[in-house]
Formats: sequence, C-alpha cells, structure tokens
Amino acid sequence: MPVPPFPRKLLAPNHWTAWIGIGFIRLLALLPARWVVGLGATFGATIAPLLRARRHVIARNLELCFPAMDARQRDTLRREATREMGRMLGEFALGWFASDAKLARLDVEIHGLDHLEAARAAGRGVLLVGGHFSHLELCARLISRRIRIAGMYRRMDSDVFEYMVLRARLAYADAMFDKDQLRGCVKYLKRGGTVWYAPDQDMRGKDCVFAPFFGIPASTITATHHLARLSGAAVIPFFHRRTPQGGYVLRLEAPLEDFPSEDVVVDTARINAVIERMVREAPAQYLWAHKRFKTRPLGEPPVYDRDSVLGTGGSGKS
Repeated sequence: MPVPPFPRKLLAPNHWTAWIGIGFIRLLALLPARWVVGLGATFGATIAPLLRARRHVIARNLELCFPAMDARQRDTLRREATREMGRMLGEFALGWFASDAKLARLDVEIHGLDHLEAARAAGRGVLLVGGHFSHLELCARLISRRIRIAGMYRRMDSDVFEYMVLRARLAYADAMFDKDQLRGCVKYLKRGGTVWYAPDQDMRGKDCVFAPFFGIPASTITATHHLARLSGAAVIPFFHRRTPQGGYVLRLEAPLEDFPSEDVVVDTARINAVIERMVREAPAQYLWAHKRFKTRPLGEPPVYDRDSVLGTGGSGKS
C-alpha cells in the first residue's frame, strides 16, 4: 500500500501542538530502548494523580474482572497498570520510529511460527487475533521482522497523528485497513495475507454483540467471525508480553478449530475467552484504562458512574 501524500493543510497553526507531540515521540525513540520504557513508567506514575478519571476506570475494571482479589492486591495492580500507560507511550515511540538496528538489539522470543506457516502452506490467509496490551504497537513491528503482515486499525482523532502513524506503520506493514475497508481486508486475506488486529474494545457500532469478558456482558465487534467466514482465513491467537528482564515473548497459537461456526455470538464469545486468557497471563500489561463495559445490555445500569455499586459482576475468578 503506498504512503499517502502529505496534506498541506497539516501545516496550519491549529496542528502545531500535534507536531510538537510527534517531535517529542521521535526524540524519545532515539534513546536506548530500556531508557524509553523506564522513562515511560516514571512518567505514568508521575502523572497518575492528575488522571483521576482514568484511575477510576482502571480501578472499576479491576473490581469487575477480579472480584476475588482483595483491595490491596487490586490497588497494587492498579498502580502498575497506570505505569503501563506511560510504558505504552515509550513502546509506541519504539514501534513507530525506532530504527531496525535498535529493534534488532532487543531480546525477542517468537514461538509458534509453524502454525502460521502450515496455514499458508494450505493456501489460507491468517487472522492474528490479539488484545490491547501496552506493547501491541511495538510487538506488531517485531513480528513483522519475521513475517509480512497487514493490520486493522481505528483512525486517530488528530489528522497529524493519523498521517504520521499511518506512514510509520506502512514502512513495515503490507497494508493498513480501517474499519470501513472490510472488502479490501477480505481480498488481502484471500490472497494468503496475514492480518493482525485486536477486537477487544467497545466500538459502540451496529456490528457488535454482547459476549462474556471476565464473565461480564461486553459489547464486542463481530469482525473476527465475518472476516473468517468471508475469506476462509485461519484464526490464530497472537499473544505478547514484556518479560521482567525487559525482553519480549511473542506467541502464535494453533488456529481455532471449527471457526467460524454458524453462530456469530458463540464465535465472538470464543474470541473474548481467548483474549481473557491472554490478559490473565500478564494482567498489569493490559490496557485497563479503556471503558470496556461502557455499552450495557438493555436495562442494565452503567458501571463507570462514581456511585455505581462496586464488586458486582465478574466471573468470581482471579
């Protein structure tokens, strides 16, 4: 996919603040990778007192998803999840703007590439389905060093960031498909391509169903079912985590069997269960600041109001 031409309208004064932000992120990417991630964690912890709304969302999500944890355990997890928001900024910088030479120096383990190679040998495209972990952008680029991939993404609100990030992604990806380019994505998969995406956010669209996530009905996009049905692609869970030593472990699992089925709700619930399992492996590294349960089933009360009852819902597991 060609890089889009530069729109001159982005030079207007109303975009200058965004350009300053891009400049800061590019400078951050010049630092050693460990410094970038460490500074990000410090930044996240420093600004945490100013992010009262996001702290509330994180705490509420943890109460809902880990009801068996005591308050002290959840508070420890909440603080670490807040630091992860800062680390995410640093790992975005590395994923978008770090040199190939810098990424080659990272300690990276990749397991399960044989599953992808077997699907390709059978002439099938592949959907790599993952979750919104703090290092998702960096790990997408890391896996692209071994296999050619495309991605599905949600357009950014800032025109400057949309242009610069799309340009950065297209430097390593075959293509990037937004939510309105389903037909192009299906064609790419039918040609044997590999598409990475994360269907674990509340998109509040018409192509969503309620499926359990940590035992709570969560509005979930049905794209995994439809893409697999229309393209014949294999659906392979793609999990990644940061190790305590600062390296990264990427894992491609066996394709989901008998997927898709005739039932879109059953298939969507299977995908949520896969992502939940990933989250339980590295709970602090998941993006808990997102209002995953903002859309509620008809008649159900909101869960993020300050006066909502805490400790309700959840699977009872921790």
